[in-house]
Amino acid sequence: MSGISSTPWQWMPIGLKLENNSTSFSDVKGTDWYSSAIQTANAYGLIDGFNDGTFRPNDKITREQAMTIIAKAMKLTGLRDKMAAQSAEETLHSFRDTADVATWAKSGVADVVQAGIVSGRSADTLVPKGYMTRAEVAATIQRLLKQSGLI
Repeated sequence: MSGISSTPWQWMPIGLKLENNSTSFSDVKGTDWYSSAIQTANAYGLIDGFNDGTFRPNDKITREQAMTIIAKAMKLTGLRDKMAAQSAEETLHSFRDTADVATWAKSGVADVVQAGIVSGRSADTLVPKGYMTRAEVAATIQRLLKQSGLI
């Protein structure tokens, strides 16, 4: 990677300034290799921790959690502002497991589905509580950047 630092989030194509302040989460130390990435994502409102003040960096990420983060990134890239207003129910009505989407995630899940960034695991299931693979996350980020006109 010539000219691009391999430090996480250093080269963010959406122009986020890397944060190196003290961490907001009790389970993320400033010396952890991912600390500045988490701090940056938190500072820009992309991620939140849990109610107990933790981030749980070693936990797996569910599809609804990942979709919520991507939906927040859509706002930063301006993609969300370009989309037509549509209710979450209208967007998600074709998925038979829509009721499994947590209330806090429903809007974000609907936004990424409407934008074509994430689709269901099948034609009629979202599997919001299922985990995303690293490959799915990479493809999702690529679609976000493409849809946002950044690549």
